[in-house]
Amino acid sequence: MLIISNLVTEFASIKALNDISFQAKPGCITTVIGANGAGKSTLLRTISGLERPTSGSIKWFDEELTHKSVESIVRSGIAQVPEGHAVISQLSVAENIELGGLFRKRIARGDLAIATKEVYELFPILFERRREPAGSLSGGERQMLAISRALVSRPKLLLLDEPSLGLAPLISAQIISTVNELCKSTGLTVLLVEQNANTALAVADHGILLALGKVIANLPAKELIADSSLRAAYLGY
Repeated sequence: MLIISNLVTEFASIKALNDISFQAKPGCITTVIGANGAGKSTLLRTISGLERPTSGSIKWFDEELTHKSVESIVRSGIAQVPEGHAVISQLSVAENIELGGLFRKRIARGDLAIATKEVYELFPILFERRREPAGSLSGGERQMLAISRALVSRPKLLLLDEPSLGLAPLISAQIISTVNELCKSTGLTVLLVEQNANTALAVADHGILLALGKVIANLPAKELIADSSLRAAYLGY
């Protein structure tokens, strides 16, 4: 279980995260929604060690993460897919996927081959284009590649930052559906950050609504999407 307690992350005395507390249960999708500037991406970057919190606690089961290096956090079973379909354009699709499992090469080479086969089965288009440069892929294919690169590390917690950003609705729905199926079939825990509340809450088990770095609501997804007053006040619809 991911347990966030009284988390504060500051940039030049501005509190991007202001005393945030919530839990993400194993095998479930917890989605974090909110407008631009709510602190959603900062939250994921703080969990993965890319930003350092000013105070508070981040626990993955019994392991405290707040002072660990990014590499140690990855080795703990946590992988982040950043926003913007981030891939290395000059490398091939296969080479990008291989990067995700580099730290496992010595200890789990056989399983790394299995994990690679599994992500190709999840996204068959990547297998078809595995020898092509990642920069030649469409936006949706690059997002599939970024997710695949994270999955070959065999994470127990997947941090997804705006996976639908800039994608056509049909492609976005396909990617979110695949992540949902993966979560249900493998027990993967997912923390999903999305600005599109409807997309995120439709597949989530639980929802966290952020506004200006604070938790405004911490509810089952069905209850959050049904609360018209919260939607009107913080999501604008």
